[in-house]
Amino acid sequence: MMMGGAQQAAPGVFVLNKNTKREQGRKAQLTNIQAGKTVASIVRTTLGPRAMLKMLLDPMGGIVMTNDGNAILREVDVTHPAAKNMIELSRAQDEEVGDGTTSVIVLAGEFLGVAEPLLEKKLHPTLIVGGYMQALDDAVAAMKEIADPIDVNNPEAVRDIVRGCIDTKFVSRYGTLISDLAIKATQTVCITHPDGRKEIDLKRYAKVEKLSGGELSDSMVLDGVMFNKDITHPRMRRIIKNPRVVLLDCPLEYKKGESQTSVEITKDTDWEKLLQQEEDEMKKVCDDIIKVKPDVVITEKGVSDLAQHFLLKANISVIRRIRKTDNNRIARVTGASICNRTEELTEAAVGSKCGLFQVKKIGDEYFTFMTQCEDPKACSVILRGASRDVLNEMERNLQDAFGVARNITLEPRMLPGGGATEMALAARLKEKAKAIPGTKQFAYKAVAEALEVIPRSLAHNCGADVVRVMTDLRARHAAPGGTNWGIDGNKGVVADVKSLGIMDTFAVKQQTLRTSLEAAAMLLRIDDIISGISKKQRGGGGGGGMPTGEEETFGDARDG
Repeated sequence: MMMGGAQQAAPGVFVLNKNTKREQGRKAQLTNIQAGKTVASIVRTTLGPRAMLKMLLDPMGGIVMTNDGNAILREVDVTHPAAKNMIELSRAQDEEVGDGTTSVIVLAGEFLGVAEPLLEKKLHPTLIVGGYMQALDDAVAAMKEIADPIDVNNPEAVRDIVRGCIDTKFVSRYGTLISDLAIKATQTVCITHPDGRKEIDLKRYAKVEKLSGGELSDSMVLDGVMFNKDITHPRMRRIIKNPRVVLLDCPLEYKKGESQTSVEITKDTDWEKLLQQEEDEMKKVCDDIIKVKPDVVITEKGVSDLAQHFLLKANISVIRRIRKTDNNRIARVTGASICNRTEELTEAAVGSKCGLFQVKKIGDEYFTFMTQCEDPKACSVILRGASRDVLNEMERNLQDAFGVARNITLEPRMLPGGGATEMALAARLKEKAKAIPGTKQFAYKAVAEALEVIPRSLAHNCGADVVRVMTDLRARHAAPGGTNWGIDGNKGVVADVKSLGIMDTFAVKQQTLRTSLEAAAMLLRIDDIISGISKKQRGGGGGGGMPTGEEETFGDARDG
């Protein structure tokens, strides 16, 4: 009797909070798949050279016009956790290799999409994931077989590859302009270590300066650096040939007391002594600088009028309050070392590799150029264009080109573009699927079918007859030696992409496939979504067990 009573009372027990939303099993998987497909549908039309642009309004009211997958998804505000995960993929791809941000999302969405019918057939998600992972290993191995090595020292070959990435973008109208800029900047910043390892830090040492106005063809990579600063005194020299450069990280002005210092003076002469002391201190600092006979002094901090006066008398041009990052770049191009104290200045710290120091006025502002440097290891890329929107889009495209140029220098292997690689992999995987026993075969085959989404989207975006083009492609890839058949994205016809010079880097393709398949596999293994923060607690930013919303928590408590 007692047991029966206990059983009747059981439904009244609430384990989870009443406000908790919970989706379980099949429903959770299907909503995840739906979310993935929705995110993919946002960027699908931005794939290929005939791609559409997206116009986004950010919360501040600014407008972004772009067809860069990552830039679009960065601005989109989503609430579904699976969709957030998808958007994270594109960011990771952008940081890792710089290109293929759209392809990653489209492929991941498709991998999720083809899993839907398998789940309806009551296949267990673990089986599907197992098939996916096996397909990934085989696909990467097949890619390595198809890949062609490339000579990095041949500028024509490298340019073709960077063009392959850039031609799908807004700047493709300007021919090789952007790709040349990217290649030159990458080769400038590349440092080869004694053990043969190459290091390319474009983010830090290749600064993109956007100047509105002027012709697009005026864009260039300087053999040195440029920054938006003027000399501190109008009588200082604005053009210096072969300058000796000193870089400082300390202020050339008298230091104020740390705390509020009050000085009591009894005699009026003591006040003069105080001022004299400041002056002597400053003179000593300037003498330390003048001792190494520089022509240009650049400091990250301020310069007082007095120091300016002493340095002007010694015929030295001074630039103050420069950014730390700019200072590092100047150090790389001039060969100077950044000094923290003027007493430590030596001949070795003076940079003399710069050929020309010049201050020019562009538009309303003054810019300092340090050019004609010998073997510079940093550079500034100057972009000129009509409006700010055009310049922003050009910079995004240039960053993608940087990524490709860097990948090709670090991993000099090529794959055919235009959907040819994906079709070749699909054909090989379909062939191999026949030898796989059991139900895993369905999942394996699904990967092969999903890969065809890239050529299909390319054909769709340029208005071709998709069914006809895809049938033609499948037939050509089924025949031996058909690896290089892909889609000419401009005309929407099947073409030999290798002869057209449409190539992709191995690093990008491998990263794209890996990231998208692994993300899809991870989302498929989720079978329970619990979102259980009530509104009140959300307002307080507290952890799950906070009784009131008002209690303040610190980072550690909040992060659990």
